Amino acid sequence: MKVKVQLLNKSHNKSGFECGKPLLDNYIRTQASQDVKRDLSACYVMTEDESNLVLGYYTLSGNSIERLSFPEDMIVKLPPSYSDLPTILLGRLALDKKMHGKKLGEYLLINALNKCVEVSQTIGAIAVVVVDPIDKQAEDFYSSYGFIFLPGSKKMFISIKTIEDSN
Repeated sequence: MKVKVQLLNKSHNKSGFECGKPLLDNYIRTQASQDVKRDLSACYVMTEDESNLVLGYYTLSGNSIERLSFPEDMIVKLPPSYSDLPTILLGRLALDKKMHGKKLGEYLLINALNKCVEVSQTIGAIAVVVVDPIDKQAEDFYSSYGFIFLPGSKKMFISIKTIEDSN
């Protein structure tokens, strides 16, 4: 199966998307387009090459995290004048149930992380942060790709440098 990832547009068919997590299903069906129009996030969708049927998606947006939320070894060499550090928020990532078991979730995540590295070279960002993983399965998924918890938080992150070093 050949897939492509592109920015969400009006031609994409989101109505049948079902990942099994109602919060993520409802988001792509009813809210994602509005968030894009309001410049709250960029939504990237995965489709088959010749189809507009949404098979998966992720959202990215600008973010910042309080400096003291990061591990000491990560911030020790940064100027103390930065009380908040620039990050990129990977707010949502979901794959339709019909696509499970085909490594397409991994494909989506890697696409998102590569997009974050690209963006960080233009605007500057120290890390990619995931809003609280939706459940243990999501936590395990992100952990398997090197994401760790921000100390004292339910949010996970991976540094841009870690992503770059893995490429």
